[in-house]
Amino acid sequence: MKRTDAPRRTVVPRGRTTRRAITTVGAIAALVSLALTGCTADTDAAHHTSPAARAAATAAGEKLTYAQDLRIADAEQHLITLCMRKQGFRYWEEKPLSLEESRPVGYVQDDVDWARSHGYGSRIMAKEDRARLRNPNIAYRKSLSRSRQKAYDIAMDGGRDAVLLTSRMPSGGTITKQSGGCVGQAEKMLYGDPAAWFRADVTVSNLRPLYVGKLLRDKEFKSAMDAWSRCMSKAGHPFPDPDAARRSTREHRADQTRAEEARSFANETRIAVADATCARSVSLRLTGERREAHYVGELTAKYGHALDAHLRMRRQALARAERTVPART
Repeated sequence: MKRTDAPRRTVVPRGRTTRRAITTVGAIAALVSLALTGCTADTDAAHHTSPAARAAATAAGEKLTYAQDLRIADAEQHLITLCMRKQGFRYWEEKPLSLEESRPVGYVQDDVDWARSHGYGSRIMAKEDRARLRNPNIAYRKSLSRSRQKAYDIAMDGGRDAVLLTSRMPSGGTITKQSGGCVGQAEKMLYGDPAAWFRADVTVSNLRPLYVGKLLRDKEFKSAMDAWSRCMSKAGHPFPDPDAARRSTREHRADQTRAEEARSFANETRIAVADATCARSVSLRLTGERREAHYVGELTAKYGHALDAHLRMRRQALARAERTVPART
């Protein structure tokens, strides 16, 4: 699925290739996004435990919920809108989905009611794609003269001459993005220091390749996965893992008729409901979250500072977002 992590996107419509950050963690690492939601437990105990314990708690339960992540993203869009208006340009905020539709779908999906309504989210992704194609910001920029387009780009993110932030990923390679204009200003208002936020976010968002192999080979996780597979076989859906189940629902023509799409969605929903039911019955998500937290904890000697900084800045951004935009419904 594309929606394996909480939404954190900012639309920067261009008629050219941008140098915004592109994060690639590998297909399997993206799939193993086990912690779908979490609580924001800001307690005194959380600040007096060891770095390893704090990092493990972060992976297992101190993460912001997807609703909170979405509120930060909405606040960033709103701040960009206000800034662009001050620069003399129009800008439309991106809010194509409801809160329920924005729910991230990880490798393990155990919400039966959500699966019954949305399957694996194919119709939601189609809705997102339609909104992306119809993004009024793209049409608006194209309607501007060449000189105004250049001014638009500079106002948006500083243009081609903007400062470039570069950060190394834990698994190797670097990620670069522009920092300037209204995007940079919005990030500064939310996170305080865009460069520090970029470094922390690149590090934390790319830790999975360092432990995903261990997680997939973990005896406890593999045992839960085998139990899930047996449950699915009994339900008439013999798949080795959730990814195989999900991929089976995509085996259809892209240009389906309305009737064909309805049949495909009915099949997707059947499999997704069985998947979620079996995942819940064998506690697959909870097992995965617990074992993921263990392996993240092993990385704290080197990355504990980045994990702490990332969580601290996300909380800071949430507090500012709550003063800027309402929660999405």
